[in-house]
Amino acid sequence: MTHQTQQSSSRRGHTSRLRRGAALALLPLAVACGGGEDGAEQQKRKSATAAVTAAPEAGVVAPAKVEVIAGLTGCTADIRLEAEELREGLCRTKQGEYRITTFPEERFKVTWLDTAAMYGGKYLVGTRWVVSATPELLEGFRSRLGGTVQELRSVAPTTGS
Repeated sequence: MTHQTQQSSSRRGHTSRLRRGAALALLPLAVACGGGEDGAEQQKRKSATAAVTAAPEAGVVAPAKVEVIAGLTGCTADIRLEAEELREGLCRTKQGEYRITTFPEERFKVTWLDTAAMYGGKYLVGTRWVVSATPELLEGFRSRLGGTVQELRSVAPTTGS
């Protein structure tokens, strides 16, 4: 192996470790910020996210890869993040821009949703995947992908008078 080949291989390994490290660094923050729900609300979220949902038009059952979900929505995803805990792709179409995130385990998706709740918004959520888009796009994607549209409430602090 030449010195130049060793350097190139070392850089690729270093970049991969940096991406994994960045994703891992966010997980404790996400877990720490996920508290504050009452038992009923937490149970409701768990049951909603654990259900396997079929994609009626596609005839497939999630979980799926970013590329598969992107194809079903009519785009070729630009992979933005690839880590052990998640993969995220960005789609740009005439309809608009949206993100597709997939997870190797359901627990990573739950952590991601807990973190996203800080910002609020609506998401299309399936088994080990989430689509982030405008509400209009989400409803259209639901018939193709399955899943449920979930509205996450922002937990922004209130100002006292």
